[in-house]
Amino acid sequence: MIADNNVNWPHAPLHKLSKLGTYFITAGTYQKQHFFKEPHRLDVMQRGLLSLAFKYGWQLEAWAIFSNHYHFVAHSTNNNSSIVQLINEYHTKLAIWINQLDNAPGRQVWWNYWDVNLTYEKSYFARLKYTHTNPVHHKIVAIANQYPWCSAAWFERTATPSQVKTIYGFKIDKVNVIDDF
Repeated sequence: MIADNNVNWPHAPLHKLSKLGTYFITAGTYQKQHFFKEPHRLDVMQRGLLSLAFKYGWQLEAWAIFSNHYHFVAHSTNNNSSIVQLINEYHTKLAIWINQLDNAPGRQVWWNYWDVNLTYEKSYFARLKYTHTNPVHHKIVAIANQYPWCSAAWFERTATPSQVKTIYGFKIDKVNVIDDF
């Protein structure tokens, strides 16, 4: 994973629902196009998500970033934070950047995003596992912690062994996620 001293990496995961809101987010590019194929583009996406989550007061618990979509689980750390503001700024900045890079001004980059307000602990834990292990689901890697643009390696490094065992032990077969990318 790219270390960047200018980005506020999340601290050890708390793994509890927030009274201020805990969300599971999925977003996809327009027509499922792979705008972010190259590693540098994925690095920018990851740094942008980490930076904006910090800016808007959202504690990331899990994330997985791909060339045409992403998922994350986060909870609010303050009453004034808006997940909509975070996503709008993230999508706007990424679209402007990628369109400049590709010399494609005005091109639509993002299609939509879906959010789920998580209020049930087991659903929350299942979505944490789903997000951490999503690169395996997409058959990109055999072991999730080998994919540099997801939180699995960070999670395994910063969580307690019992937290890792608990989260990875959750079944995700009934998690209903738009993920046909």
